This record gives sequence, C-alpha cells and structure tokens, in this order.
Amino acid sequence: MHISKKSSIFARFLLSTLMMNEEKYNFVKIFERSFKEHWDLPAVTDYGTEVTLTYGQLAINIEKLHILFKECGIKKNDKIAVMGRNNTNWVAVYLATVTYGAIIVPILQDFRANDAIHIVNHSGAKLLFISDINWEGIDLDQIPKVLAAVSLNDWHPISLALDPKKINFEAIAANFKKKHPEGYWPKDLHFDDRSNSEIGSINYTSGTTGFSKGVIMPLNGLAGNIRFAHEHHLVSENSRHVAFLPLAHAYGCAFDFLACLSAGGHTWLVGRTPSPKILLKAFAEIKPTIILTVPLILEKIYKKMIVPQIQKAPVSWVLKVPFLDEIVCTKIREQLMQAFGGEFQQMIIGGAPLNPEVEAFLTRIKFPMSIGYGMTECAPLISFTPYCEGSKLYSCGKPLEGIMEVKILNPNAEGIGEIVVRGENTMTGYYKNTQATKESFTEDGWLRTGDLGILDQDGFLFIKGRCKTMLLGPSGQNIYPEEIEAKINNMPYVLESLVLQQEDSRLVALVCPDYNEVDKDGLTREQLTEQMEDARKQVNSELATYEQIAQFRLYSQEFEKTPKKSIKRFLYTSMVK
Repeated sequence: MHISKKSSIFARFLLSTLMMNEEKYNFVKIFERSFKEHWDLPAVTDYGTEVTLTYGQLAINIEKLHILFKECGIKKNDKIAVMGRNNTNWVAVYLATVTYGAIIVPILQDFRANDAIHIVNHSGAKLLFISDINWEGIDLDQIPKVLAAVSLNDWHPISLALDPKKINFEAIAANFKKKHPEGYWPKDLHFDDRSNSEIGSINYTSGTTGFSKGVIMPLNGLAGNIRFAHEHHLVSENSRHVAFLPLAHAYGCAFDFLACLSAGGHTWLVGRTPSPKILLKAFAEIKPTIILTVPLILEKIYKKMIVPQIQKAPVSWVLKVPFLDEIVCTKIREQLMQAFGGEFQQMIIGGAPLNPEVEAFLTRIKFPMSIGYGMTECAPLISFTPYCEGSKLYSCGKPLEGIMEVKILNPNAEGIGEIVVRGENTMTGYYKNTQATKESFTEDGWLRTGDLGILDQDGFLFIKGRCKTMLLGPSGQNIYPEEIEAKINNMPYVLESLVLQQEDSRLVALVCPDYNEVDKDGLTREQLTEQMEDARKQVNSELATYEQIAQFRLYSQEFEKTPKKSIKRFLYTSMVK
C-alpha cells in the first residue's frame, strides 16, 4: 500500500490496542445481523419513485452481485468503484463489495470525467458501477484495468473487456435460482468473516486545496461511527432518514446509510440536486427522525424563512422585550420544526462552519441542532455532542468518548493551534502516496487535521479555521478569513464571500451578490455598488485594524465548491495578486 514505516507501526498499534468489541461491532456482522432481524422491513427507497426495497430484497440483490463478482473473477481485496447519484443500486453495490471481501472505491458524482478516470486507474478498480450520465465522457480504453462497467440505472453492461456471458444479469438470476431453489431467506444469508482491521474503502477526497488523495479506511473506522450512533441513540428500528448528501462522501455514508441500515431504519435516497424546495417537500412527506445537513442548506432556508420575519415590525421589537420574546421564539421554532417534517429529534450539521449569526439565533429559539466535526480521514466523525446531552455555542462538541482523542498542537497564547487526532476512526494512510501519508502524521502518531482550533477546560472543541487559509497581519497577527467571511455573508444583498490577501498584505473580499434580492428590490448596478461599500464599512467597524477589508470586488457567480459545499479557495487565490 506504500505506507510509511512510521504510519504502519501506528496503524498496527491502533488496530491491536484500540479496536472495540470485535464481535459486537464487527462491521460485516453488524449488517448480517441487521438484515436477518429486519428482513421484511423497508430498507431503502428511491425518493420520487415507487422503488422501495425491504432488507430481504436488498439482501437478494447483494447475493446476486456476489455471484456476478465471482463470475468476473473478483478476489478478496480487489477494488470495485461506484459512481452515481444516491439510489438503491448504489447502496447494493457498496454493501455487496464490502461483504464479499473486496474494497469499495466510492467516487463523487460531481467529479469531472477526467478526475473519475484518474481515480479508477489509480485505485486499480476491476469493476465500475456508474450511472449512465456519469459514463458520458468515459470509455473503457481510458480505464484499461476495468473488466466491465455496469449501469447503476438498470444494471445493463455499459462496456465490457470480458466475456459478455459473465455480466449477463439474466444468467446471474438463473444462477441465483439454481443456488437457492427454495428461495432466499434469513437462514441462507451468511457474509464471509472479515476482521475490522481489513481495508473497507478507499475514499478520494475533494478538498479545498485541489489535491485528491485516496483515504485508506479500515472497516474499524466505519464501525466506529456506527457504534457511536447506537450508543447515543441516533438511530433505531424506527429511524427515517432523507439521504440527500452524496453517499460517496463519508458524512452522508456513515449516518444516513450505514448507521441507519445497521439499526433496521429506513433511508429515502434523494438522487436529484438537493435544492431547498425539493428538500422541504421531502421532509414534509417523509417526516425524518433525524436530519443530516451541511450549513449552506440550513443557512439558505434560514435566510428565506426566518430573516424576513425577524426584520419586520412588530416581530423585530418584540424580540427585544423580555418574556414576550420567548413567545415569538417558540412560534418561530415550531414553524421551522414543521418545515423539516416536525418529527426529528435533532438536526446534525457538519462539513463546514455554520454562520455564527444563524447558530446564535437557532440556539436562542432552542432549535434542536448539534454541530459535529470530522474529515474523510476519520470516516468522518471526530467530535460531536448530541443535542439532548448539551453542547456549547459555537463549539462542535466533545471528541467521541472511547473512540477518538483530540489535542492541540503548538498552541499560541490564546490556546489556538493545529488540531491533531487519533483513535478508532482514523485512516491508515493515503493509497499509493507515501509522502502524503508521512506528512499527515506527527512523529508520535497523531493525525494532522490541517484545522486550527482550541479545546476549552470542559473538553469542547472550537474550530478557528484552516492552517492553510490563515493569514498574517502586518505585524504577524493571525487572521482567520472564515470568521470575516461569516460577517460579510450576513450583510444585505450578499450571497457568499471569499477573503483573500494581496501581495501588499491588504485584504480583499470577493463578494457574490444575492441577485434574487437585488432584482426583487430593483437595485441598479450603481446602487448595488453603494450597498456593498456600506457593507464593507459596517464589517470593518466590527474588525480589528489588522483585519480591515480594503475593497469588496463583485464576483458574478457562485464560487465553485466541494460536494460538502466548502469553497475551493485554490481556484481564486490568484485573482487578487
């Protein structure tokens, strides 16, 4: 795997000393038990269609894929790639691969064709399951190690480099019937034993720095998230999840998919672009018991639903009156709760920082939300405190007790330093990238997150920004652009912003206006420019001298983002040089 000796030693240390209760939380056996116990219950539904699979039907699809893998000569630890929007076939491929003994390589559906080709070739995947639309721009000649590409839409072979008979699903069905002439029942289901120390997946990151690396994740890391979800009652047999975050990303995969199905819950898979309109419709229909989201989606709904209410009289002045404000807050909370289906226990927010103003208001009205912190390299959860257990404003909870450890490396006078972690959920390294693996671990085996943060005396973690995005003021002061951007984003007519530093050290903000609001209020270009200048002065009044923004530069379109909705900063740094 081309992993450094130091990291290999640390990986063995983790797997030999930290693995918890292998029998109860063995990843493969978790799902074998869940399928048997919940055979007739609904497992997954393609939202917007009539397609629902029970656990038993999903198990049958997994068994048929196992037959296909065998026909294709797939062996233990071979790689199988999957690329496409969330659907029931995607789920079947993932579980079939891991329970067969192979290694799943999820590819984000938003990756461009050339990026997908690189990942398939770099990972050495032998089979590729891909949606028809993602196949456009790819052909089998570009991925020479792949034996076959199969459609996630309807299982038809898209392209073959082997005998077509081996990938004929009618023949697979016939073989299945021959193997199970009396049908396939819970007593027939048996997944081969796999130790949690074995590799389960290789997830290629889509970070804000532009470099995609293959995260080697043992099954133990995947099981760690499931264990936490069970112990803190985040999932149950009655769970209803709306999976609109891409399953190829570690966050959605861990909780909307793996944790939910491990408990006998029901996941609705949203395969369309998750606009607020589509999501609010899905929430109203499904009434999820828990909601996983990224800040951008919640912030958009807050801006559309809540801000217009609280800015108008008499609500604006009632919110300033003790006791009366509680009545208004209760009504707003109930309205927001109903917008999300009205039956969820809590909303879990992760993937990027939540706007502080939004977080403060939602906390004020006692909206049941919890903020977590994680990364692909930790499968992904590092810290999180469930809403019912009480967290702190602006924190992302405590490190997962008994699963993850966190410390601050080289803290400054304020206690801020790089966050480093170790524990059950930690990767073993980057696939075929010895140098990156070596650089990612400290000498004593802690994983560098690349994030800046602080741990308070009660053990709560607070994120300050990225090490790579932190800027230096004229006298060496630390400047955290994310904090300034949060203030700018609260200004009228601002959709999003990006704070960058010129060669002369002055700060410039690229600002994408909210053109819907601009058009609604009928602003001219000159008036918009004046509004932006007023906003700049207002923001500067709230900042230290060394953090002052010299100029707002209008940017006409939304910034390009990763699937978890973080701005790809590296694409814009040269624009202010």
